Amino acid sequence: MRLSFARRQAAPSYATASLIPFTISLLSSVAVSPATAITFNPVPSANLDLSRLGRVAFAGDFTGISLYQFEGQSEHPYRTNGSEQLLARMPNGVLAPIIDTDATIRAMCTLDTNNGTVVVLGGNFTSIRRSDHDGRALESTGMALFDPATATVTPLPGLTGQVNALYCDQKSKTVYVGGTFVNANSTNAVAWQPGKGWINLPFAGFNGPVTSITKAPNGNVIFGGSFTGLGNTSTPSTPDSQVINLGSAHITGVSSTTVGGFSDPRAIICKRAGEDGPGNTWLLHDNTPGAWQARFRFGFRPTKLRLYNAHQDGRGTKTWRFTALPINGIMNFTYIDPETGQNASCTNQCPLSHNKSVLFQDFHFVNEIGMNEFRIDISEWYGAGGGLNGIELFGDDIFAYAINDFNEPTCAGIKFPSQATATGPWYVSPSRESNTEYLSAQLMAPITESSASVVFEPDIKESGYYAVNLYTPGCLQDNSCTTRGQIRITGKMTADPTKSQPIEVDLYQTNNFDKYDQIYLGYIDASSDSFRPAVTMTPLAGQPLNVMTFVAQRVGFTLINSTGGLNGLYEYEPGKRVNANEFVKSAFNRLGSSFTSGSAVSALAASSDATYIAGNFSSSSARNIVALRASDASIQSLDGGLNGKVDSMFLDGTSLFVGGSFTSTMDNSTKGLNNVAVYDTVKDTWSPLGAGVNGHVRRVVGMTMNITGSTPEVVVSVSGVFNQTLPFSNNPAVEVDGLAVWVPSQNNWLQNLDLPVEYIQGILSASILNFTGGPSLYAGSVSSFSLATKGAAILQGETLGRVAVDIRRSMDSIISKKQDGDSTTDVINGVVAGVFDTRNGRNLTILAGHFTATATNGSTIHNLLILDGSKEDEVIGIGGQIASNSTFEALAIHGDVLFAGGRVTGNVNGVEVNGLVTYNLATRAFNTQPPALTGGNGTVTSIAVRDSTGDVYVGGTFQLAGSLECPGVCFYSTSASQWNQAGQNLEGSVSSLMWATNNILLAGGNLLINGTTPSFLAHYDATQQAWDTYPGADQLPGPVTVITAGTSDGGQVWVSGVSSDGTPYLMKTDGSGTWQRAGQSILMPGTTIRGLQILSLAKSHPDSPLLHRDEALLLTGSILLSNFTGSTASAVLFDGTSFTPYALTTNVGNQPGSISRIFSERSDFFAKGRGRMPLVFVVLISLAISLGLVLLIVVAGLVLDRIRKKREGYVPAPTSMYDRGSGIQRIPPAELLEGLGRGKAAAAPKV
Repeated sequence: MRLSFARRQAAPSYATASLIPFTISLLSSVAVSPATAITFNPVPSANLDLSRLGRVAFAGDFTGISLYQFEGQSEHPYRTNGSEQLLARMPNGVLAPIIDTDATIRAMCTLDTNNGTVVVLGGNFTSIRRSDHDGRALESTGMALFDPATATVTPLPGLTGQVNALYCDQKSKTVYVGGTFVNANSTNAVAWQPGKGWINLPFAGFNGPVTSITKAPNGNVIFGGSFTGLGNTSTPSTPDSQVINLGSAHITGVSSTTVGGFSDPRAIICKRAGEDGPGNTWLLHDNTPGAWQARFRFGFRPTKLRLYNAHQDGRGTKTWRFTALPINGIMNFTYIDPETGQNASCTNQCPLSHNKSVLFQDFHFVNEIGMNEFRIDISEWYGAGGGLNGIELFGDDIFAYAINDFNEPTCAGIKFPSQATATGPWYVSPSRESNTEYLSAQLMAPITESSASVVFEPDIKESGYYAVNLYTPGCLQDNSCTTRGQIRITGKMTADPTKSQPIEVDLYQTNNFDKYDQIYLGYIDASSDSFRPAVTMTPLAGQPLNVMTFVAQRVGFTLINSTGGLNGLYEYEPGKRVNANEFVKSAFNRLGSSFTSGSAVSALAASSDATYIAGNFSSSSARNIVALRASDASIQSLDGGLNGKVDSMFLDGTSLFVGGSFTSTMDNSTKGLNNVAVYDTVKDTWSPLGAGVNGHVRRVVGMTMNITGSTPEVVVSVSGVFNQTLPFSNNPAVEVDGLAVWVPSQNNWLQNLDLPVEYIQGILSASILNFTGGPSLYAGSVSSFSLATKGAAILQGETLGRVAVDIRRSMDSIISKKQDGDSTTDVINGVVAGVFDTRNGRNLTILAGHFTATATNGSTIHNLLILDGSKEDEVIGIGGQIASNSTFEALAIHGDVLFAGGRVTGNVNGVEVNGLVTYNLATRAFNTQPPALTGGNGTVTSIAVRDSTGDVYVGGTFQLAGSLECPGVCFYSTSASQWNQAGQNLEGSVSSLMWATNNILLAGGNLLINGTTPSFLAHYDATQQAWDTYPGADQLPGPVTVITAGTSDGGQVWVSGVSSDGTPYLMKTDGSGTWQRAGQSILMPGTTIRGLQILSLAKSHPDSPLLHRDEALLLTGSILLSNFTGSTASAVLFDGTSFTPYALTTNVGNQPGSISRIFSERSDFFAKGRGRMPLVFVVLISLAISLGLVLLIVVAGLVLDRIRKKREGYVPAPTSMYDRGSGIQRIPPAELLEGLGRGKAAAAPKV
């Protein structure tokens, strides 16, 4: 991605106080420009000249394909670790990331400022960065700004938690933010303004999550979510009830006495009796100030300090101060003076009573400050010196830590102290950038829920309404991001299961920085002898990880306060004072109050005359979706609502698209909705989207897409837990992977359209369509390619086209060994081979491999199809006589006969076939079949027709052709209709065949010649009917799998294969026995090269010893280049110096695709004619040139002679017959001989 402005990094400070200047700095840098800075760098054009080849196509195993045209394109699968990106379209239609986050982007909106437009991003991410590789991850919890004018991203620090909803109010230049978070004194709702930063709303937020925000037609802001009132966190009815564990701290004393029994500063921990004496009292040196210091491995916020004064020999502490570390702040306290009984306060000289009747004194912190270390400095003392008999620290925060040493101490006398029970290979990880140490475990595959676990049990002293948050340390600090995975959270909060829902939550631990997730919001019973609330954390079973890093830190329980009076809806009038007694005046508030208990609003959408409310609720008038009219505040039930919850809505004009878990309207007037539907806001009618999808829809997001022309139109994406669009009308069910796109103009799913449309799979969570000053932006994680097509694609210059057939992956995959004795296997799927047939007036495209397809007549085709262009692209198969689990790997045509080879079995007209079948393209029927190829695995991998004889040579892994011994290579005589052995001195497995000349056949594979000589490449002389090792074949590092000609005469040859160490190789020879290797440091292990082909170029590249300047070598397969950060490429061009991706593909199952080969209508790959010409042609051309030169000399001589005669006055002699007989007598011989020397100045020739 190219950024047209200089890069800027966000300010490193994350303090709330820095927000205002930080924001002002950001917005003042926004450039006012109609152009957008979101641009992409084009890569150099491939400049292929395909004009001499006719039709050209790719065959492979893919469902989407793009030419590599812009930096940033790749075959990377979409992310499944919970992280999402901000996406924009490249000029070729591909969605590409411009911003990366470590979690979900749940909401976006644009805010027009005086200096330009900014995009506000909200979600549950903890970090954000630009997608180019120079981008640095910036800590950003829940919210950030993206400037489209400069393509820069800026964190907005200050939130703790996650953002679910945003609304940008252009009129007031305010962003309303909702979610599950804490910001200063607000909970779950807050506002932000440019130049001012965070702004607390007049109310203190909500006592539950906010999931949606919109502006109603009356101008008021509507909040929707799972809340029952305004308010934020509440202080327990019994404050300071949580005991902070001092026993696990590192305790030191400054100026401790040296008197035995009184010098240990740890002696005063867990001492509640206040007794003096050795082992109970800590003293300072006489008449010396000192300090008692504790350093913890976890963070906490104390609310109360309890001190027990010493009385040993009249000693004791008189004044002291408390310093919080690492902030180095002296804390303020309030306390009750034991002498007067009055409230008092102190800071740096807090008094401590020396009255023995006062067992201890409690000091309450004025400010709740987080810390992980503190120091008590003793400045004055009683008697000879200072000292203490005991110390205790208390707080209100209810935590259960994974490390049990951090939980409440047993010595505190608490009946049900917080505790944790861990099972598994846990070890303690240092806190690093976190505020608390945590447990880590390295789990090996297979990952199960029993691999490790932690059970958290809090100290809940009073029943009430709580928010439960799970805290997860970031992965950057311990370098575990690549091995973090998903976890499962379960729990039971009440003894009576009817009073609460059980906790069942799956979460990602892939956050870069510390985060917390709310895992429960509801009622919790206090701990008792019969019941204790508990939360259990385990890894999610079945994750595709070889090693998983599982971390556990703490679970927090926060008591929620509430004004009450609300139920998932709240109408806020900006600028007006909030009065809970006036809630009923709002139609929205009244509507929410009519919902049953436990209801939740998940989505809001507003038109000019109504606000649409959707979620999981029911009332007397509607269920799960309802509208509130602006004109009269009347409730519109929308046919009674829907019979299941609604999770998401998208309003496009008068069409309201909704998604969730439902099947029909409540009054059954519209059925077959199946989790997604559209409501016409003018006609007040529901309609299905096709027949819907077969699972829960979580997100409905608008998109723009080119469907039938160059003008983008609005389409609707639905994401969720489903794998199929359901069949309707003439449209079959279509397999998808959790994302489908509805095209309103076509009244159909994108996946059903027989049009050249783009391919997209993954997740889309939010979008902004065509905002002022920028393109459409999307949030999610997708795999995007310019063309959706399966198994084959037409190459048309610099564009791609579809093959008019629906190819699907077979349910059974073919696994074949690549070579005898090679344990590696290759899963074969898709289209492996293709050929165009234009003989005898036909116009056929033939595709073969391992797949299924649908014929024009509706029947199912297995593995080989014929597309007839002369019959309006009629699609047919070859019948059901070939086993459906066959796979074809090679095709060739001779005359009217198609030869198709592979791992093929079947019974054709009563004859068992194996390895090879023949089919007559003129009669559309099977011929008499060649005897079966058996032995080995009976597989044909390559077919090469000898044009001069019509003999069809096949190579593969077999031993017999019928009863004829014919190992590795055999040829079928089309004139005699029989098999013949190609020489008698070759054995082994053949992967590739190629005719170098009319008489020389090359074979690559794992071969044995003359029973003694192993070779990876051999050549066969058809005139001698003998095999020999190819010159220099001993230099090849492994079996040859692919061969192609480097010149038109076959004198130069390219080969590829896999070395014995598993690395791929690509080599070239000129036949002299010398080989040159290409790409040794570029082609990486894991590369599979399936095809090689020289192609002509329209524009030359620099000279290279490996390739002519007008040619390039195309590699197809699944190719991993060390210089391509986009992982694999399915087609790569090599210009003799560098390797460049050419085509990228994707496949089902969120996997990269592959291209098996390129095939063309004509084979004029060397039309510019640089190869060595056969000797016979050299002789003929030489003879023609010689004759031409002789003719020119003769003609020149005649012309010169005529000129001479005219100069000398020559008169033609009479030509009458009677004169001829006597003419010689009229010319004297002397004159005749004399004339021979005229016109020459030179002397007479020497004899």
